[in-house]
Amino acid sequence: MERRSEKRRVTGETDIFVSLALDGSGKAEVNTGIGFFDHMLDAFARHGFFDLKVEVKGDLHVDGHHTVEDTGIVIGDAIAEAVGDKKGIRRYGSSILPMDETLVLCALDLCGRTSYVSDISFHTERIGAFETQLFDEFFLAVADHAAMNLHFRELGGRNDHHIAEASFKAFARALDEATSIDGRISGVLSTKGSLS
Repeated sequence: MERRSEKRRVTGETDIFVSLALDGSGKAEVNTGIGFFDHMLDAFARHGFFDLKVEVKGDLHVDGHHTVEDTGIVIGDAIAEAVGDKKGIRRYGSSILPMDETLVLCALDLCGRTSYVSDISFHTERIGAFETQLFDEFFLAVADHAAMNLHFRELGGRNDHHIAEASFKAFARALDEATSIDGRISGVLSTKGSLS
């Protein structure tokens, strides 16, 4: 069964469409209006082997907040729907990813409960047109709407571009691992028999 989802969310601030296939090849078509954010979502798709399409019309004349946060909401919803009943998935995923001087750890649990913890820090207010404080807003929205525990640790780094990109790639690899099917798992991987 193909694990995919299409989601649309329209508000007075944004109009967002997301198509996500978990068992893809890393193809990405992304247009958020924020170049660096597009680059990060493209990296997420490629390194997680997800097929991802994102089309966003946002109120960028205000700032990037609604565009980035709302995109996180819709991607989180798409992840939750694509994963489905979670039967047979590994549930946990982690990645320690190097990028030049940077080293980032991402670990997640598709447990059905939301928790977001991160010590990722940036040295500048922007990377291109992307406001670095929106990093947390995006991933908090993803974690909340995908109902996952999501943790980031910055183990080293100086360049903000590298720190952000290593984080998105580590998240991709951790999510790919967590959503992968393991034939040894009968039902869901939980001692209580459910993930919620």
